[in-house]
Amino acid sequence: MVSVKRYIHDEPLLFKATKSFVALLFKCADPIVYVACRMPNMNERIAWTLLGSALFQDRAYPDILRLLMNLYERFPGDKLWTLPVPKAGEIEEVVDRTFNSRNWSVFEHVAGIFWSVGLFARRHPDLEAWVRERTPEELWNDLGDVYFMGRSNPRPKACAAIYRLVAPAPLGLGLECRNGKMPPLPLTMGARRFLAILGPAKECSFSELEPSQKQKLANEFFTALSPENPYFAAHSLQFFLENGTKGFICRELTANCSKCPLYEYCNYAEVHK
Repeated sequence: MVSVKRYIHDEPLLFKATKSFVALLFKCADPIVYVACRMPNMNERIAWTLLGSALFQDRAYPDILRLLMNLYERFPGDKLWTLPVPKAGEIEEVVDRTFNSRNWSVFEHVAGIFWSVGLFARRHPDLEAWVRERTPEELWNDLGDVYFMGRSNPRPKACAAIYRLVAPAPLGLGLECRNGKMPPLPLTMGARRFLAILGPAKECSFSELEPSQKQKLANEFFTALSPENPYFAAHSLQFFLENGTKGFICRELTANCSKCPLYEYCNYAEVHK
């Protein structure tokens, strides 16, 4: 198994640069939280966070942000859960208009996800109380009722949704739940890339590790990078080599790599003379 401790010992300068990368990017807005925080009340913020978390798959961050904004413009506020529910064609038209295409792996499920989140909100009319009165494990179990959140391990969308709800602003909504063990930290594609390209798994084949091994490695690495709150590291590393509006998000956030702490280590960095 890959050793985080050995990596820190063998790569002290790269590890230090990674910590600086985390510190530089950890306040950058998650697209789901960014849209949710535009809602006028907490019930809407929670419901739209759940919707965005369920939809976030196989699309770049800016695409998901635009889709949520367009869905909210078409079905504002509590239209997500009030009856009568929108027709499937009305919801799909928003997706088609946003992407100028229906070629998306989630397309045929979007209406079902929308309706499912709406049903969940109707069953829990005070969503803030729902969060406050449950442990993380209970939140995780409840979210199995939302279509596309999954019902068995590892359920990364449900885990990501919980962190978006309870993480401090601007990373999340800053809600409090009852004491309990938090679910596994979100292992995003950006974090996976980092672990495989520059992180502890760079000398082995990260893709060949078992899912449980990947999650264990990520949890240990995030904790080493940010002991006070490992989610800070998980949040920042999601932007590593992740496609943005005009290129990689990390490039856009670090002045085309020139201000990136990882500049001298990353083979994808733009050369500056």
